[in-house]
Amino acid sequence: MTEPTLNYVHCPGAAANPTAPSGGGESGHRMAYWEWNGTGDPAHPHVVVCVHGLTRQGRDFDVLARRLSRHARVVCPDVAGRGHSDWLADPACYQVPVYAGDMLALLHHLHAQAPLRTLDWVGTSMGGLIGMALCGQPDLPLPVPVRRLVLNDVGPALEWTALQRIGQYVGKVVRFGSAAAAVEALRVISAGFGPHTPQEWLALSEPMLRPLSDGACRLHYDPAIAEAFRSLTPEIARAADERLWQLYDHIRACTLVLRGADSDLLVSATVQAMAQRGPRARVVEWQGVGHAPTLVASGQVDVVEQFLFGKPAQDVAHTEGESA
Repeated sequence: MTEPTLNYVHCPGAAANPTAPSGGGESGHRMAYWEWNGTGDPAHPHVVVCVHGLTRQGRDFDVLARRLSRHARVVCPDVAGRGHSDWLADPACYQVPVYAGDMLALLHHLHAQAPLRTLDWVGTSMGGLIGMALCGQPDLPLPVPVRRLVLNDVGPALEWTALQRIGQYVGKVVRFGSAAAAVEALRVISAGFGPHTPQEWLALSEPMLRPLSDGACRLHYDPAIAEAFRSLTPEIARAADERLWQLYDHIRACTLVLRGADSDLLVSATVQAMAQRGPRARVVEWQGVGHAPTLVASGQVDVVEQFLFGKPAQDVAHTEGESA
């Protein structure tokens, strides 16, 4: 069975002090990424980048990546401040433009290892915003253009009430008495992910935890990632939406939008607009799921695999509003 390797890329911008998780020092920070490759070719020219949500990390994509790695190299970064990546010295840098810069460094790093000929992007929530930032600015020096873009329960308009909900829990320093207690707490917070078996939920939760010396544990990320939420206002959120729509309208990648039917972050009206403007995304919606689908269920994985590898781009580029 294919398993991932843990790798690092150096990015601009100071890390927190040397006692931070990876000790990147002041000359830059290291971003960790997990690479999956079941193709038999370590220099396979097709790369799929999968980027996680706000408080998550790259191992969220294990099930999807294992499937996709039969076709391509699959790279799942831990965005700065999460997982095995360095924490940043300046909390103000926990913003999408900085993350997009880190992803540019990652893509050029991968391209230097083995030339990229085909590049696809799968982004859940924040990972989708980063994808829009990269795909919606044609002048960015990408090694190759993104061919196909998957936006998982995210779009150019983010509902204010959902942002408030997220702001209520992100960044809180919580100490869990045991891993079992942490897994259960994460289940409650992440109810929108939809139904999962106990085994699936454990696999999604274990990479989120960091053990403490006394047997307790904490979450894997820097609490300072919440600072951007503390300064957020409805006016700032509306201005951000306007910028996101500008980015979206410049996307040329064939685009698929995935939505949980109960999502409070990505509403139906936004999805309908996404199907009619910019890249005119194809839309797939799942019942009984909110924010955000985990891409663990076989049906969800099938949709992504089919979109990336199953049809010529012209067959799906302008298909409107499909439900599954």
